[in-house]
Amino acid sequence: MSVVIVDYGSGNLRSAAKAFERAAREQGLTMPVVVSARAEDVAAADRIVLPGVGAFADCRAGLMALDGMVEALEEAVRVRGRPFFGICVGMQLMAGEGREHRTVAGLGWIPGAVVPIAPSDPDLKVPHMGWNELARRRDHPLLDGIADGDHAYFVHSYRFALDNPADGIAEVEYGGPVVAMIGRDNMVGTQFHPEKSQTVGLRLIANFLAWQP
Repeated sequence: MSVVIVDYGSGNLRSAAKAFERAAREQGLTMPVVVSARAEDVAAADRIVLPGVGAFADCRAGLMALDGMVEALEEAVRVRGRPFFGICVGMQLMAGEGREHRTVAGLGWIPGAVVPIAPSDPDLKVPHMGWNELARRRDHPLLDGIADGDHAYFVHSYRFALDNPADGIAEVEYGGPVVAMIGRDNMVGTQFHPEKSQTVGLRLIANFLAWQP
């Protein structure tokens, strides 16, 4: 069993890898965690993690620049059903499109668009940065052991506006509801950073490593 964290020039790769390694170790799992930019490694992976930091269009371009990577992701995740975890912009890339400065097509795995956060309270600053309380919208294996009101760490200016609310797993309140976690079939994503979310993040990662969708 192997976990591949996709290296496409975006994301906290070192901290993400260390968090996944620690979660695997604490669960007694023999599961190598590999950071790779090679499509063949993604194609052979048992579990795939797509991190992401920065602008949607830049992250999409970085992914497209890796020879065969998008095709490998499509084959592994959509055809073979390998468990997939998108983090921050890595989650947003599952959308149909991102509307950050200009409209850019996403992977189109979960219907919706990435749009600016627009808090109803003018005192709330954008980007949304820091700790916020998770509110569960439905049960999911990745939330086992994580309660309503547990805190996770966010840093983002854009949010995933889902076409189908049933694809939402958890949200946070930030001048209105903001999607914090999405999921469909073998795919999950978090707007927050589990690698920075301490106990909650490690539990979520451990749940992902044990997940059998």
